Amino acid sequence: MKKGSIYLSESLRMASSSLRANKLRTFLTLLGVIIGVLTIIAVVSVIQGLNSYVYTKMSFYGANDFAISKFSPVITTIKEYTEQMKRKDLTLEDLETLRKLSHSAELIGASVETSQNVKYGHQLLKNVNIRGVTEVDHLIGSVLELERGRYFTQDDENRSRFVCLIGADVAEKLFPGIDPIGRWIKVSDQNFEVIGLGKRKGKILGFSQDNYVWIPITTFMKVYGSRRTITINVHTSSPEKMQSAMEEVRTILRSIRKRTFKEPDDFAFQTSETFIQLYKSATSGIYFAMIAIASIALLVGGIVIMNIMLVSVSERTKEIGIRMAIGARRKDILIQFLIESAILSGLGGIIGIIIGYLIARIVTLTTSLPSKVDPASIVVAIFMSTLVGLFFGIYPANRAAKLNPVEALRSEQ
Repeated sequence: MKKGSIYLSESLRMASSSLRANKLRTFLTLLGVIIGVLTIIAVVSVIQGLNSYVYTKMSFYGANDFAISKFSPVITTIKEYTEQMKRKDLTLEDLETLRKLSHSAELIGASVETSQNVKYGHQLLKNVNIRGVTEVDHLIGSVLELERGRYFTQDDENRSRFVCLIGADVAEKLFPGIDPIGRWIKVSDQNFEVIGLGKRKGKILGFSQDNYVWIPITTFMKVYGSRRTITINVHTSSPEKMQSAMEEVRTILRSIRKRTFKEPDDFAFQTSETFIQLYKSATSGIYFAMIAIASIALLVGGIVIMNIMLVSVSERTKEIGIRMAIGARRKDILIQFLIESAILSGLGGIIGIIIGYLIARIVTLTTSLPSKVDPASIVVAIFMSTLVGLFFGIYPANRAAKLNPVEALRSEQ
């Protein structure tokens, strides 16, 4: 074995022995690093799991689909809201014009929604999402799959029939143990025949995706009034086609709305990316705030390590003098104390990772928030915690290495 390896292993052994001899002090020293690392791991795990979940679940529109609405998905000022309120409504006439003139779109549908109470027998559900849709809407965006029954037909739409599709939550609460197909429910004051039951989609960010009743859009307009804006939904054959379709739709709408060259659009486009960006902007502040808190905890942990190591140097001054007297170099003393501080912070990092992972799993089991532990974040956490120990251990280690052997041997410690 090489001489350097002997010194290194001896330093490692002595550092470990010193930490074991003062278990309570070692634990208290680890506490700051543990809190910092467990915060990072718990937050990053939940946010990474949430990101993965949102990117798949929050795709209201497919990669080839987009929507046009009167209002922008994000309105940040009162002035912006007031200006958008003045925009013309999108109407079924706009829908028909786009169907006639657009050549890039494969399917063009429309939807409009409200919230109403739904009743069957003595069972009552409040604030159910009521959505009026065209015959093709189940094929656009977040495709609606049926558990049983059938979709709307063009005839249902043309004749404004009082038929509906219901979500799994509505079926479960209104028809426990009963097949809902063919039965009649009351939406507000109108009776609708259930012709289809949607497959369960589950929750997203704690909100149910199965608490809905779909009815033909013409029936919706008849019951709730036609003086309201609709959302126009467009499906294309590919992402490349989607871009050209968006430009084509923009040109057609600007033309029929008589917008001049200098005037901005008085409508807004929405894609899956729109909602994902909205989610990112909403969560980025929380993410960075938690990382900042974790960083402060690591900083405090590092300062605690430095103070404890300074106390350790003072307590072991005579030991350091004896080691120097029998041949230990300043470099050996420096390495010993650096190893000790690195072990402290590295061990704190490992414990923090384990606790942080357990916290993330508990959050997942007790709430609807998913978690996902990225191996890269574990490596980074261990590296950062060890680096904190090395950085804050440099000063006490250097102080120990610079002790005068004679003065150290005279120490009463």
